[in-house]
Amino acid sequence: MRRRNWYERGERRFRLILLGILILMLAAIHFIDPSFYPTIYHLSKDGDLHGTIHYLKGFGIYAAFVSFFIDVIINIVGFLPSIFISTANGLIFGLFWGVIISWLAETVGVILSFYVMRTLFRGMAMNLINKSKTLSKLDSYESWQAIAAARAIPYMPNGLITAIAALSSMKFKDYAFGCLLGKLPSTALEVVLGHDVVNLEEHSMRLTIIIILVTVIYGFIWWKTKKQRKSGQNENNQ
Repeated sequence: MRRRNWYERGERRFRLILLGILILMLAAIHFIDPSFYPTIYHLSKDGDLHGTIHYLKGFGIYAAFVSFFIDVIINIVGFLPSIFISTANGLIFGLFWGVIISWLAETVGVILSFYVMRTLFRGMAMNLINKSKTLSKLDSYESWQAIAAARAIPYMPNGLITAIAALSSMKFKDYAFGCLLGKLPSTALEVVLGHDVVNLEEHSMRLTIIIILVTVIYGFIWWKTKKQRKSGQNENNQ
């Protein structure tokens, strides 16, 4: 018992140290460039696509790294929209690299956000789960497949999914794997759709085809999921 407590204290201390390092790194950015975070906030809040493109191009050969960092920060925060940066990435770096940069940045962001929530509120979350039968039941269904399915939905609020996952007892590696898989299709759609909407005259046909395909595919998945849930409820009632 004593060894277990020592291990838990050591694990928590390690998590807090890593969290402290992350906070120091973010604080260092502010001291180096005090205008960086306010600029990100206003560009994101206003959805200023042209301002974002102009801002990123101002960093020259480092634009991809700055875009990656901005996207990570937005996804750590959780409540700011990232569609504007995804669209900008597609327009600046092309569809392929725009998708890769946005996908990896958003994945890193939601993983770090989960880590922060789990580190700071893990004890409270686990107490809530243990005391609530409803939360305990929901927690038993948490899996990387569920996270992947949730992350695969375009324009889904990142903060909500992260908070639900953080309140569960899901393992960090399962959450990370689910986000890595699920973020690829949703981010790719956001980049391509944003790119084609801006260049509507040139890519109107592709945009129309993509919208139809996405509607059919996600509609089928929704119908299939609803049917399975209804079938499971009927079996439980019998």
